[in-house]
Amino acid sequence: MNIYPNHSAIDTDLLQCLGIPATATVALNLTVPELTQLALDGGEGVLTEAGVLMCDTGKFTGRSPKDKFIVRDALTEDTVWWGPVNQPIEPEQFDHLHRRMLASLEGRSVFVRYVKAGADPRYAINIAVINEYAWHNLFCHNLFIETSEAERADFKPDWTILNLPGFQADPATDGTRQGNFTIINFSKRVILIGGTGYAGEMKKGIFSVLNLTLPRKGVLSMHCSANVGKAGDTALFFGLSGTGKTTLSTDPERELIGDDEHGWSDQVFNFEGGCYAKVVNLSAEHEPEIYGAIRPGAVLENTRFIPDSRIVDYANQSVTENTRTAYPLHYIANRANPSVGPVPRNIFFLTADAFGVLPPIAKLTVEQAMYYFLSGYTAKLAGTEVGVKEPVPTFSACFGAAFLPLHPFEYAGLLGQHLKASDVPVWLVNTGWTGGSFGTGHRMKLAHTRAVIRGALSGVLDRVEYQTLQPFGLQVPMACPGIHEELLNPRQTWRNRADYDDTATRLMRAFQENYETYHNAAGQGVEEPSFA
Repeated sequence: MNIYPNHSAIDTDLLQCLGIPATATVALNLTVPELTQLALDGGEGVLTEAGVLMCDTGKFTGRSPKDKFIVRDALTEDTVWWGPVNQPIEPEQFDHLHRRMLASLEGRSVFVRYVKAGADPRYAINIAVINEYAWHNLFCHNLFIETSEAERADFKPDWTILNLPGFQADPATDGTRQGNFTIINFSKRVILIGGTGYAGEMKKGIFSVLNLTLPRKGVLSMHCSANVGKAGDTALFFGLSGTGKTTLSTDPERELIGDDEHGWSDQVFNFEGGCYAKVVNLSAEHEPEIYGAIRPGAVLENTRFIPDSRIVDYANQSVTENTRTAYPLHYIANRANPSVGPVPRNIFFLTADAFGVLPPIAKLTVEQAMYYFLSGYTAKLAGTEVGVKEPVPTFSACFGAAFLPLHPFEYAGLLGQHLKASDVPVWLVNTGWTGGSFGTGHRMKLAHTRAVIRGALSGVLDRVEYQTLQPFGLQVPMACPGIHEELLNPRQTWRNRADYDDTATRLMRAFQENYETYHNAAGQGVEEPSFA
């Protein structure tokens, strides 16, 4: 086996244990400039005017949830919440596919990297990543936590990712739905990815792993962003795409812990070493921290140039709306180092309520917090998909259903335990519509959303009176600096109060129907709070 640039007998033994053929050439733990140049030499991407590597992900410009599988064996049979999110595949099918993938590396060059996930050493896992593409290896350098020279000298992987975008599965013999796949084997601690160039499958594969292993240790794994103030007041921001999670957690007055994946033990810790941010319509004016982080060493996905230049046109969605950048955390000047913080003092559930019936902010009881966490609500807008003519409620359990191997009640229950132990307030924040539904009302101003979040973080909202918003039974502050009092109660912003009541009742019923899908599957866990 040819390994470069430098290697030891330990490296050779490890790579052979990973199953890499002796005839393969391995580029091991290369530097950012080396990976960038090899990606350019291999035609994997081009350089922007700013010297940033820009690559396409091919046919798949996002994750493919229907092609994600978990090996069903003695370890997972009675543990995993099987269904549309967690589809089973047999151990024999996994083994057959794994052997074929490794055999396909005979005489070829591959990129291997030793990285970690988990900024808390007590819960960190070592990961060996095997990539077909140089730019994917650079992505892993940015998104996972880099190992030190001393750690690499005696590296023992807890998990292995084998990612070959050019490899196609045979559904007839491999048990997949089509040629692309992501398969997690918890017994062998291996993730197989093939047939897709979308780099996010790697980071979300490891996130899925941690979502099974950490709750078993009493650690709540969370799909959220986190920051911390100068007083050590950690805040968590949960929210689906389009709710403002990245924008609101990136605050010049607070240090960023991370933008996507965290654990809550006796502290909050980032799983990752970088950020994977959407860049559609990105501008230096509105998101200066992200814009400034796109510099040499970062990676851009599926973006396009302004014609006759190498300047990126962030408004161009000709490939996909899901254009992204991957950069290491140290590219954000105002970050926590290390990426940890004390237990949270405030938690925000963000929703872009296109029905316009939820308040700018409401304070939740522990029971309500568990329920809204389980719900993971936002709304799909009219016009975003063919046939969608009015807002459609969208629910994603625990704000990350696609990555949950366990039943959502387990995560919601663990959240409740943490909330009761730490007495942390939880806030429901509507970044969506007010004064009416989408098409009639208007989008909540960012300044107003920032005002209510500042009110919560500063403790101002602990010293004001509250009113109950029906039919949800939500406690809504009657005053908050920076926002007019009449805006705090959404019912008062509607011209026709009867229309508000009808729309609110319709949304409440959608919550109840969604809850039943989990309640019927488990029979116990999170109690539905009284809406009245």
